[in-house]
Amino acid sequence: MTLETVAFTLDALETPCLLLDETRMMRNIARLNALMAGHGVRLRPHLKTPKSIEVARRLMTTPQGPAAVSTLQEAEQFAAAGVTDLLYAVGVSPSKLDRVLALRQRGVDLTVVVDSIEAARAVSARAKAAGDPIPALIEIDCDGHRAGVQPKDTDQLLAIARVLHEDGACLRGVMTHAGESYGCRSVEAIADMAEQERWAAVSCAEAIRGAGLPCPVVSVGSTPTAHFARNLDGVTEVRAGVYVFFDLVMAGLGVCSVDDIAATVLTTVIGHQPEKGWILVDAGWMAMSRDRGTAKQPVDQLYGLVCDVDGKVYPDVLLAETNQEQGIIKVRPGSNAVLPDLPIGAKLRIVPNHACATCAQHDAYEVVRPGEPGLVARWERFRGW
Repeated sequence: MTLETVAFTLDALETPCLLLDETRMMRNIARLNALMAGHGVRLRPHLKTPKSIEVARRLMTTPQGPAAVSTLQEAEQFAAAGVTDLLYAVGVSPSKLDRVLALRQRGVDLTVVVDSIEAARAVSARAKAAGDPIPALIEIDCDGHRAGVQPKDTDQLLAIARVLHEDGACLRGVMTHAGESYGCRSVEAIADMAEQERWAAVSCAEAIRGAGLPCPVVSVGSTPTAHFARNLDGVTEVRAGVYVFFDLVMAGLGVCSVDDIAATVLTTVIGHQPEKGWILVDAGWMAMSRDRGTAKQPVDQLYGLVCDVDGKVYPDVLLAETNQEQGIIKVRPGSNAVLPDLPIGAKLRIVPNHACATCAQHDAYEVVRPGEPGLVARWERFRGW
């Protein structure tokens, strides 16, 4: 939307609302693009974090993609905006194959994911009946984090591959996701996880090719491993998503700094409880989400770091508790910090634990740039499945 359709200053915004620092976002995008260029590997950005056409256009290398999505709602929204190279990066259920085929009939090269004989047979049968060889990647479990074929279970891997190749679908390759990288405690551990992720996918691809079957795509990725992979030999593409905004979980892992985090929640002071050491704001869990992703990290950021209206962090001041529509700001336990002296009506920013979860609570980004007094734009985002 144009500036004429948005409130020009932060003071004029209704809160809570979602702010997006465009300068930080573009810096984050450029950083990972440069890393992938150095590896000589294509980046397939995951659009599940932004769920926004405007952000997607800045993430993708072409208006047509490539990109990954986590819901068919995302696929349909981005397809309507002209994105035609999409990976639906969640195991597909048979009930969703009609929507997959409808997108493909519109000219979208939509690839699905399977990890079992049953799922492969469902995709192949529906593809054969429709006369459209739906392309599929076989998901590999590289770290025990979620779904996927075990890398050493060659019999199951090849059985799935043969069903896709011979029974009506199209065997496009393999994919994996090192979700356990979010639990690493050092950059070195993340790099080790990236190698484990790479090995799992590449070894499975080699087994498929060794059986005389095609495996053109070897897709890996998570935001931590994408940033610290030592090498990506044998990989054809890397997927990552939250890097576009980053968040406190990524900062806690050492993937970024707090100054790289692009998405924050603007909130307003609505009350004080001085005897309790509280400041009350109008951002509760409906604005922030209940995500406590830093709770298991060395530094627990509770529900988020508190900043002034310009984004400067107040040291050791946290959104410590949340109700549905109210948040309670406190000093970090054990700290000598003091609460800022803020009148009712003062604006603050809260840096979130998990950008995907917090952004999902909002319908639009209020776009800002450091040094500019007003808003740049409002970019709509969507929700649903």
